[in-house]
Amino acid sequence: MSVKEKSLNFIEQIIEDDLKAGLDKNALRFRFPPEPNGYLHIGHASSICLNFGLGLKYEAPVNLRFDDTNPSKEEQEYVDAIKRDVEWLGFKWASECYASDYFQQLYDWAVELIKKGKAYVDSQSSEEIARQKGTPTQPGVDSPYRTRSVEENLDLFEKMKNGEFKEGEHILRAKIDMTSSNMLMRDPIMYRIINANHHRTGDQWHIYPMYDWAHGESDYVEQISHSLCTLEFLPHRELYDWFLDQIYEGGKTRPKQREFARRNLSHTVVSKRKLSQLVSEGHVTAWDDPRMSTISGMRRRGYTPEAIKNFAETIGIAKRTNLIDVSLLEYCVREDLNKKANRVMAVLDPVKLIIDNYPEGEEEWLDAENNPEEEEMTYRKVPFSKELYIEREDFLENASRKFFRLTIGKEVRLKNAYIIKGESVVKDAEGNITEIHVTFDPDSKSGSGTEASQRKVKGTIHWVSSAHALEAEVRLYDRLFTHENPDGNKEIDFKEYINPDSLQVITAYVEPSLKTVQPEDKLQFQRMGYFTADKDSTADKLVFNKTVGLRDTWAKLEQKEG
Repeated sequence: MSVKEKSLNFIEQIIEDDLKAGLDKNALRFRFPPEPNGYLHIGHASSICLNFGLGLKYEAPVNLRFDDTNPSKEEQEYVDAIKRDVEWLGFKWASECYASDYFQQLYDWAVELIKKGKAYVDSQSSEEIARQKGTPTQPGVDSPYRTRSVEENLDLFEKMKNGEFKEGEHILRAKIDMTSSNMLMRDPIMYRIINANHHRTGDQWHIYPMYDWAHGESDYVEQISHSLCTLEFLPHRELYDWFLDQIYEGGKTRPKQREFARRNLSHTVVSKRKLSQLVSEGHVTAWDDPRMSTISGMRRRGYTPEAIKNFAETIGIAKRTNLIDVSLLEYCVREDLNKKANRVMAVLDPVKLIIDNYPEGEEEWLDAENNPEEEEMTYRKVPFSKELYIEREDFLENASRKFFRLTIGKEVRLKNAYIIKGESVVKDAEGNITEIHVTFDPDSKSGSGTEASQRKVKGTIHWVSSAHALEAEVRLYDRLFTHENPDGNKEIDFKEYINPDSLQVITAYVEPSLKTVQPEDKLQFQRMGYFTADKDSTADKLVFNKTVGLRDTWAKLEQKEG
């Protein structure tokens, strides 16, 4: 076996085997088929990368097909969001298709099944149908309407289409086998009555096809060669093939359904129903809340398409469901942003620092590097003055020998600037430090010029000039769920695991170069983490979301607590 063959995943191996067995490479065609009933999430991102990745690998077209068969839950907003997310990830679809494009064809095929005695109109209630379908260990029993004549079925089905019945009065079922060991084959529902306005077809239709009927037949219309779906659809494959058997014409590409396992992400939920609950019940602000596992939420938080695609490639695809630690996704984000994000200075928990021996009213503009990962280093100017803000945690009045930041009587370097020495503090009535007084060494300026100081001290801290700093709203995000697998315990409502501290909003001070920052601009706040300008950010009110820390502190914390 060649190295290339060893590197194939099992889906690619299936395709390679089909090609060897005679499938024309030009007949390869894939699709990504979301239902427009919510926003896409990280699980969809893996499926998008798989299908579009295969398209790129085999130079084959990939359709974006909306399985829009339930107008009571679908909206144009979701269609637009899905298209936006796929484009943002960097993929282009060959054709934009909709199951609703094929409603007439699906109806015509259903009529043919009725004429062949392979479908019938059932008039039982949903509760009656559920009872007569049996259990996995007990066979079902035939519906009393299973022997209706072809003529009666055709008449009722047409009246269903024309809106002459109420919802739930009738359904159309395939006539297969009520004793099958696969319960999905026990006369599955093909059509149900829904008297709702469809976002594309309006009120033209009063019956809508079930997913199992519409999906495979849509694949066939589009001549999809490989219909890839997640593992929960494995039991559906037998029905997928049965439906195709009824309509397949020789000489055409027959779609092949194959399944891969979901890759669930820790500390998240990816069920659209649950994500919708989080939004509708106000646990998050919207579908694009940066705490959500949606692609739009991750985009708003500051994740990049490259990081998400790298994550999908890293976890790969498998035949067994796995829970992937979210820290792996964050690692991919961190690795990508390290190359792209300019470094800036921002103080999130400020305390005033006054340089007693710095000239009153004087200011300097110092050089600061933008990104040490750049091939050719570039610099920006940052203002320096007598009064600064530093992080409160960067000062201890009484510190141990292992504390290498600022303390009384010891020296530390201000990033891109001078070495300072702690002298005294000013406290309020409650004993809180309100000012730190220091002295600086005027000959200790850092930089790349000939005047740069060669003096070395162990600690370096960041700062901003209080006179020049811009106020900013910073949103600090934590895991949305405290439990590693909030879906894992079916006895407990997943919402019981919502982290009440998943969002903290603070006022910070940032260097003035951020005045012109644009939404989605990504930055590293030095020593604090990676941050992204939120869509709410304006020139008058800067707003930043914390994207990811500089290291995986969460994993270390969990190990310590464990």
